[in-house]
Order: sequence, then structure tokens, then C-alpha cells
Amino acid sequence: MILLDTSFILPTLGIDVGENVILGLKKLKEIDCEIYVSRFSILESLWVVLKLFKEGKFDEGIFTSGLKSIFESGMYLFVEESENVYKRALDYYLLGHKDIIDNILYAISVEENMLFLTLDEELKMFIIENELPNTIITPDSLSKIIKNKN
Repeated sequence: MILLDTSFILPTLGIDVGENVILGLKKLKEIDCEIYVSRFSILESLWVVLKLFKEGKFDEGIFTSGLKSIFESGMYLFVEESENVYKRALDYYLLGHKDIIDNILYAISVEENMLFLTLDEELKMFIIENELPNTIITPDSLSKIIKNKN
């Protein structure tokens, strides 16, 4: 089970986020796993869309098609957050990581015993420095999973 950080759903919504994300998504296709997303990532993607809209760089048609794909394709499964997720997210915030969406997504991965695919180095360092359960994987670590599979 792999939970995607928001960056990894943005390409489906027609938003370019760079080669590392695309590489990670290609590698995910090589692994037999369940891919999860959170509705919090959909919310966070809307903030990105608003910024792009203000810059005149938003394509509503592609976004709408991508959103429909996320909800209806069956490729993604949605997580359900328990009350413990919110408690953990607050604890992480109070420990010093100030991105509440990251905290929620990371808390989901811990509570649900999932891997969390992200590029977020700041979150990764926060987890290591605070000796928290490390559920983080990156596109590079996906390569190791693929090698071990073969």
C-alpha cells in the first residue's frame, strides 16, 4: 500500500511538477501495489490550481478530466482518516513541522501502515530528527523495490 503525496496526483490533473514526479509514477506502474490518495491532496491541489489560474496557466478541461479519472478510474483508492490521524498531525505540528497537510498525509501513512511516496526532504528530515516511524519512500527508493521484485 502506497499513499501518494499531492505532487504525485498533480500530473493527472494536468499540472506539470517536474521529471522526478513523472519518473516516480512510471516506477509505480512496475510495482504490484495498491495506490492510495487522500482528499486532503485534492484540497491541496486546488491551492495549486488557484495560483495557476491567477497566472493564466490553468486548463480547466484537463483538470476536470483528471479529477474525474482520480475518482472514477479505479487506479486510485481513497483513504479514510481516523481521529488518531488528526491527533498525530497536531502532534507533528507541535513538534515543529508546520505544514499541516504534510502532517495529515504522513499521519495517515503511519496509522494505516502505508508507505508514503513523497519528494519532501524537509518532512523526511523532520521524521529522522524526531525518530518517528519512517514510512517515506521516494522515486529513488522505488527503484530498489523494483530491483528486489525482479
